[in-house]
Amino acid sequence: MLKGQVARALGAMSGTSLDGVDAAVVETDGVTISGFGETAYRAYSAQEQAVLRAALGRWSGEKGVEQAARLVEDAHAQVLSGFDGIGLVGFHGQTLAHDPAGGRTHQAGNGARLAETLGCPVVWDFRSADMRLGGQGAPLAPFFHFACAKWIGAEAPLAFLNLGGVGNLTWIDPARPAPEADGALLAFDTGPANAPLNDLMMERRGLPFDAGGALAAQGKVVDGALELFLDEGYFLKIPPKSLDRDDFSLMLDLVRELDDADAAATMTAMAAAAVMQGMQFCPSPPERLLVTGGGRHNPVMMEMLAAGLDCPVLPVEDVGLDGDMLEAQAFAYLAVRVARGLPTSGPATTGVRATVGGGEISGMVRR
Repeated sequence: MLKGQVARALGAMSGTSLDGVDAAVVETDGVTISGFGETAYRAYSAQEQAVLRAALGRWSGEKGVEQAARLVEDAHAQVLSGFDGIGLVGFHGQTLAHDPAGGRTHQAGNGARLAETLGCPVVWDFRSADMRLGGQGAPLAPFFHFACAKWIGAEAPLAFLNLGGVGNLTWIDPARPAPEADGALLAFDTGPANAPLNDLMMERRGLPFDAGGALAAQGKVVDGALELFLDEGYFLKIPPKSLDRDDFSLMLDLVRELDDADAAATMTAMAAAAVMQGMQFCPSPPERLLVTGGGRHNPVMMEMLAAGLDCPVLPVEDVGLDGDMLEAQAFAYLAVRVARGLPTSGPATTGVRATVGGGEISGMVRR
């Protein structure tokens, strides 16, 4: 893509909460956001969720993985085909396993097949290049968060918190000229967020999540379980750092003897406490914390964060962004950066040895 040319890019995200596929349009040259376009959502059925859940933790060639990959491809093709005038698609796929210590990651879904189906160039496999250079391969949204900070006109350091299946924190100094500049960003996974709580709700109540934090609101936090959770060595590890969805499966064991409400309250407190622990690594205190992802819909979690942090805790909607679509928008933005040969991650976001542009392009991109 020609430098300075604004593309109408479409990004898609299927997160570790396994709820469905988000799709969103971003108009950008890969540096500056010019505008946000249409969005769409395609939910996974209970049967589809079961297929994906059965493949979690598995790698290419293992049982159930091919079926999960086809499901992911078909679901994405269904929702993405409903958009017009798209020049480029950013396809993240579905993370089934992530092993940064072993230098490997697995996102189900073949972008080449999707490009053929859509008749549009697709950028995919965003994480492998970063991991080949010693990076964690995650989180990848920070470069987009930097562009969002510029778009909202931020002047003082601030932070974005994505509360998806795993929590991701991005600290930003918007005074820096670019996301790859020294001191512009620090990013890392704070710890588990919605994934273990969702697993608890499915196990105990047969429900996909704690809607509105209703169950947690009825319970009390059990301090002993919370303290054992915070003893995990991950919280002392200097970022950048990242997690697999199921790295903290011990959370379910810590609340095994609690009733449903107390278990939900305690696991919600664990997710919030993980963020509080992570905030100590910020280079300077953020002026505000902007929350995206499903966790911002949980008032119990948001209240816990507000009570435990020294800065305002706000949903990203307060600054004109869409918290349900920010991850999908991120991969639209990153797709344009890949097409332009710009970096998508750096030492301060994934621990990679040098800035790197990840992503494979399938289909023809107009130069």
